[in-house]
Amino acid sequence: MLIPHPLLGLRDAQEFTYLGDARLLDRPDGLADGAAAAFFDYAYLRDNPAGIHRELWFHEQGDRSWLVVTRNTLTHEILGAELARDVARARQGGAA
Repeated sequence: MLIPHPLLGLRDAQEFTYLGDARLLDRPDGLADGAAAAFFDYAYLRDNPAGIHRELWFHEQGDRSWLVVTRNTLTHEILGAELARDVARARQGGAA
């Protein structure tokens, strides 16, 4: 499986470590009401979808960047990849 790294081009998936659902970028506020329950859900509850899914991958044997890879879990087709930092910044409204 080849992953289209946004900076380095196509890379073999063996260079990466799969780290789970990309929703891990949405860490709950530890000071908000219900923080304990939110952190339990964040740490332990995961979806295991059949089909299109956004995942975190770490380029361990390369530039050590984090990617959000959009992949079809049924066919393993890679539909795209983005730098995780860009995804996180976009979710925060562009804040650094």
